[in-house]
Amino acid sequence: MISKEKRTPIFPLLLVNFIGTLGFSIVLPFLVFLVMKFGGNAVVYSLLAATYPAFQLIGAPILGRWSDIYGRKKVLLLSNTGTAIGWILFLVALVVPFEETFSINLISFGTIVVVVPLLFIFFARAIDGITGGNISVANAYLSDISSDENRSKNFGKMAISSNLGFILGPALAGILAGTVYGAILPVLAALLLSLVTLFVIGFLLRESRTKSNPIVIPEEGTIRKIFAQECKDCYEPVSPIRPKFRDVFKLKHISFLLVLYFLIFLGFNVYYASFPTHAASELKWSVTQLGIFYAVLSGIMVFIQGPVLRKALKKFSEEKLVILGSIILATNFVLFFSNNIISISLAVVLFALGNGLMWPSFMSILSKRAGTVLQGAVQGVAGSVGGLASIIGLIAGGVLYNLIGGATFLISAAVIFSVFVMSFRLLRT
Repeated sequence: MISKEKRTPIFPLLLVNFIGTLGFSIVLPFLVFLVMKFGGNAVVYSLLAATYPAFQLIGAPILGRWSDIYGRKKVLLLSNTGTAIGWILFLVALVVPFEETFSINLISFGTIVVVVPLLFIFFARAIDGITGGNISVANAYLSDISSDENRSKNFGKMAISSNLGFILGPALAGILAGTVYGAILPVLAALLLSLVTLFVIGFLLRESRTKSNPIVIPEEGTIRKIFAQECKDCYEPVSPIRPKFRDVFKLKHISFLLVLYFLIFLGFNVYYASFPTHAASELKWSVTQLGIFYAVLSGIMVFIQGPVLRKALKKFSEEKLVILGSIILATNFVLFFSNNIISISLAVVLFALGNGLMWPSFMSILSKRAGTVLQGAVQGVAGSVGGLASIIGLIAGGVLYNLIGGATFLISAAVIFSVFVMSFRLLRT
C-alpha cells in the first residue's frame, strides 16, 4: 500500500520549480550586457554572478534544516518571498540615477567604475541568495513524496520543469529586452512570476511532512517507545530532535557525494561565468541570439531528461549514467573552445545529453543516501557545497577569461573529467 506522502501530487511542485526557473533564467541573456552598460567587465560580471551563491552558502543549510523541523511549505514561502524582494530591488536599480560612487583600478583587469544601479543589483542578488534555499528544499520535498521505484523518474520530471523554464525564460527575455523599455520588462516579468510562485505555494502546494511522515521523531529509550504507546505529541513539533550539520557527514557515502557535487558545480560555473562574456565579445552575439542559445539548449535537455532518460534507466543503473554523462560533458566543454559554429552546435547537443543523463541520476543517488530524517539537512548542505563551488567557479571563470580567453572552457572540461574518473567509485558503494 502506498503511503499518503507518496501519493502527494507532484504537479504543484513542478509548477513552482518551473516558474522559479523561468523567473531566474529570464535575466541570463541581458545581464552581461547590463553589467557592461554600467561600466563593468567579465570580472564584475563574475562577481555579480557569485553574489547569489555566496549568500546562499549561508542561507541554504539553515533553510534546509528548518524545513526538516517546521515543514517544507513554510520554508518555500519564506525563500520565495526573498526572491520577490530581490526582484523589487533589481527593478529599482534600473530606474535610480546613473551616478558614479567610486572606481577601482584592478591593474591587469582595467578600471572598474562602480555606479549606484550596480550596487542595487548586487544588493538584490544578496537578498535573493540569503533566502535562496528553494532548490534544496524543493529537492527534499520531492524526496518526501517519492518512493524508491519512482525517485529517478520524479527527479527527471523536476529537471524537465527546470529546463522548460530555461527555454521560455531566455526566449522571453530576448523578446522583451529588445523593446524600447530594455531590461525593465524582463525584470518586471520576473517579479510578477515570483508573486505567482508565492500564490501557488500558498494555495496549491501541500505540506509533504505529514503524520505518516512526521517531522518529530521520538527519542530512543523513552517510556512511550518502550511500551509502543502512540501519543499525539509524537507528531507535533513540541520538542523535536533538530538535525545538526555534523549528522549529515556521518551518513554513509554522503561526504564522497558532496565532493562530486562540489566538482560538478565548480566545472559548470567556470563555464557559466565565461561563456556570456565570450558570446558578447568574441562571437558578437546579441541579447536575442544569447536568449535563443539558452532556449535551444534547454529544449534539447527537456527531450533528454524525458523519454531518453526513462529508456536509459531501464538499461543502465543511475551510477553508470553519472559516469556516462560526465564524460560527455567533459567532451562538450572542449568543443566550446572553438569559435566554429559547427563545433558550438555539437557542444550544445552534448551539453544537453550529458547533463540530462548525469544530473537527475546523481540527485536521485544523493536523495537515496540521505534517507528520510536528514533529507532537508543533506539537501541544504549540498546547496551550500554547490554555493561554495559556484562562488569559486564564477569568480575564477571571470578572472581566467580575462587572462586566457576561450581556453577557460578547457578548465571546465578538466574539472568534469575528474568527476568522470571519481564516479567509478559509485559502482562499489
